[in-house]
Amino acid sequence: MENSLQLVLILLLAAVLVVIVFRLLKLPALIGYLLVGVAIGPRGLGLIPDTAGTRGLAEFGVVFLMFSIGLEFSLARLATMRRIVFGLGASQVALTLAVVVAAALGSGADWRAGVVLGGVIAMSSTAIVSKMLAEKLELNTLHGRQVIGVLLFQDLAVVPLLILIPALAQHPDDLGTELMLALLKAAVVLSILLYFGQRPMRAWFHLIARQKSSELFVLNVLLITLGLAYVTEFAGLSLALGAFVAGMLISETEYRYQVEGDIKPFRDVLLGLFFVTVGMKLDIPLVLGNVQWVALALLALIALKALLIGGLSRLFGSDTGAALRTGLDLAQGGEFGFVLLSLAAPLNLVPEAALQTALAAMVLSMLAAPFIIERSEHIVRHVSGADWLARAMELHNVAVRSMAVDPHVVVCGYGRSGQNLARLLDQEGIGFIALDIDPKRVREAAAAGEQVVYGDAARREVLVAAGLLRARALVISVADTPLALRVLAQVRELRPGLPVVVRTPDDTDLDRLREAGAGAVVADIMEGSLMLAGHALILLGVPFNRVLRRIRDARAERYSLLRGYFHGATDAVDDAAHKAQKLLHSVLITPGAAAIGRTLDELNLARLEVEVKAVRRHNVHAQAPQPDARIEAGDVLVLLGSEQDCAAAEMKLMQG
Repeated sequence: MENSLQLVLILLLAAVLVVIVFRLLKLPALIGYLLVGVAIGPRGLGLIPDTAGTRGLAEFGVVFLMFSIGLEFSLARLATMRRIVFGLGASQVALTLAVVVAAALGSGADWRAGVVLGGVIAMSSTAIVSKMLAEKLELNTLHGRQVIGVLLFQDLAVVPLLILIPALAQHPDDLGTELMLALLKAAVVLSILLYFGQRPMRAWFHLIARQKSSELFVLNVLLITLGLAYVTEFAGLSLALGAFVAGMLISETEYRYQVEGDIKPFRDVLLGLFFVTVGMKLDIPLVLGNVQWVALALLALIALKALLIGGLSRLFGSDTGAALRTGLDLAQGGEFGFVLLSLAAPLNLVPEAALQTALAAMVLSMLAAPFIIERSEHIVRHVSGADWLARAMELHNVAVRSMAVDPHVVVCGYGRSGQNLARLLDQEGIGFIALDIDPKRVREAAAAGEQVVYGDAARREVLVAAGLLRARALVISVADTPLALRVLAQVRELRPGLPVVVRTPDDTDLDRLREAGAGAVVADIMEGSLMLAGHALILLGVPFNRVLRRIRDARAERYSLLRGYFHGATDAVDDAAHKAQKLLHSVLITPGAAAIGRTLDELNLARLEVEVKAVRRHNVHAQAPQPDARIEAGDVLVLLGSEQDCAAAEMKLMQG
């Protein structure tokens, strides 16, 4: 027992430290897990043995990964992107497989090894690519949509590969029979589960949900996921295939998002362990002894995928710049490549030296991926003159539109909020130019005569072309704080005195945006609270003028009466916004508490980053208590701060 606990502590300590470092470096945590496995595994420092128990636990990580993919599976999304998914995506996977199999046959290797390695190399990293495209606001660009479509087909292609690879391990004489049998079993099992399982699944989840028990709901999700994984394994297929089917069945119910939130902690922890075990398989001495082959494999992997995907993208109608970006964004190994390698390794389909070389090249390609994606625009500019022309035309269009409306307001984002603002500006006869990166929205709005052009508001040259230097004001109508901060940085450098209005989802980043240069920050949730309060007061008979004055005073005080809120059991607690959100927390000062007789100034709760918003004494409510107010037994203090800070302040008030 002591030895097992020691191994778990070593694993947890190494994982926590490495993931912290990778988060600080803004690199994917999964690469950190891989390096943890390399460092502490049996082929590294030897702190963790490669046992059947460890591998078995890690296999659950793959199960939950496939479950998540099934949960996100959407027939409507596939139909919308069918040309990219089943055209560009299918062509990429098929051609990659064909090229690698041809290379294997040309070198005298077994064609089955070529199939395995082809499937492995065909996969790209959904986690890395989607995260970086979202951060760069490129998901809705032409190359962004192509990248997502190709990744979607790669996810789908894993399912037949999970069936194919075990069948390849059979004796050559029985290969055809085994493969047909595997496909037949898969077709029968999947048909039964998907066709007959939909209605019972929804009814069963209705029954579970009516019990209103969160732990029962989570237990049920685990039961469904692992139960269907067991069914497919019992049928001679893989655990991961059953988990994928479980996700697909639940995705068609109204409980999809609740399930996704509940399963996330299990998935992330077990998936991290899976990547640790992948790293443990990397034989460092063997890799170092073949470092030239690893380097060659790395270059071949990146070059093959970039050129192949870029060429296919060009054939599917993209301009040279978008095609190159698509190829560069997908030119790395992926999570499912490791899944397929771990499935093939015990079957001895791939020679150990080739497997180690492929594993090392994939890890290195994923380490290089963030840097390649970040520099892709720079690379494309030097390679593609056509892209320069396209960018120049984009800026020209922005500049032409902005010259026609002088002086004007620059509106960043033309979604629902941006369009409502534009209509009001138009009614007042105030000129504006709107920037948006959704080409479909821009095309339809421009065709209707709207003053909107395609352009990324976070780019300096786009803002200049939009007439920032002569604009009357700038409005960021997209509730996206990272985008707003980038735009504000450009405005502060180019036009420091320009009035800027920023929209934000809540008051979490209110002060941060103000410090970055925003003249006014409008929080969706707070404006909603004001409107809700205003309507309620009017219905209760409060005079309209007094309601308006209350709302005006609240805004004049920079929302100070609405900063923070009392947290309830139905509020989400696992999202990043909540963890940063300041909450209101009431503390009753009971007899004997350490705070009795002391002033707020003496308590100095500000040191704990907690503000005393009010003190209620004898049912009398006092806003903004004075620093010299002395605490008495029976007082109720209303604190404002994060959940952790309020807990620390309560402990200080009660225990000293």
